[in-house]
Amino acid sequence: MARTDERFREAFNAALELCQAMAPGDQLPSENDLATRLDVSRTVVRAILEKLQGEKIIAWVGREKRLLRTPEDTDRLEVQEGMLDEQQLERQFLDWILRFDVPPGTALNVSELRRRFPVTPHMLHEFLASLSRFGLVQRRPKGGWELVGFTRDFAIELSEFRMVLELNAVSHFVELPPEDPIWEQLDDLKRKHERLAAEIDERFHDFSLLDEEFHTLIGSAVRNRFAAEFQKLISLIFHYHFQWDKTDERQRNEAAIDEHLRLISALRARDGAAAAAAATDHLKTSKQTLLSSLRVHALA
Repeated sequence: MARTDERFREAFNAALELCQAMAPGDQLPSENDLATRLDVSRTVVRAILEKLQGEKIIAWVGREKRLLRTPEDTDRLEVQEGMLDEQQLERQFLDWILRFDVPPGTALNVSELRRRFPVTPHMLHEFLASLSRFGLVQRRPKGGWELVGFTRDFAIELSEFRMVLELNAVSHFVELPPEDPIWEQLDDLKRKHERLAAEIDERFHDFSLLDEEFHTLIGSAVRNRFAAEFQKLISLIFHYHFQWDKTDERQRNEAAIDEHLRLISALRARDGAAAAAAATDHLKTSKQTLLSSLRVHALA
């Protein structure tokens, strides 16, 4: 997801402090040296240099970066407190749209979004751009953003892609060495499932969180940054769908626990074929449950 603008502001202010310790005419350190001192990437360093040049604090030509004037306090950027970080923005935004508080086709006003989600404009724009890769939002022809929303077609495509990702993760899981800590985590999840199954009458509402934890662990068997980004979105959406339809919730959750335990047993036995079969059956059930849940909102 998007990097926060607050980190840039903090690094820019730190660069000003470096410049304040220099005299006009002095040469600034190299980009690599600045990246190390400011603890940011070279991309951020170049953005800082561009702003310093724009404020006529330095002259920057090629590798030569010369201080033109000593920075003043008014050159500093405001660092705002109480802002959301990337994960908080992601959770809160998805909570907003996945509870269907806003209908598909709604124009997303950036100013209004910033009042709802306290983040910088830069962070919000990058976040919306990242969501456009998943098809949840899209740019409007005349500028701005529009919510595409969570539709039946989106649910089908997401479920099909989830099948691809998780079957691949299952095949990796059974090949992990015995000393990998993932096996202890799997055993712990088995115990949690068994406890919840024993207390299903009183605690069936707790299954959605356990489901999210379970599928996140399965996905973690694959060390792939692209799969991880999609898996995060998938986990959130399948977590929320449990809240959409309360019909036969206890029975559905109890059946899903049994499916999870079947998959856990196959993984523990390192039986790739049995694990793939268990995962396929469970994901088919999840897809049907998701589509059924959408009927609550007349989307399926």
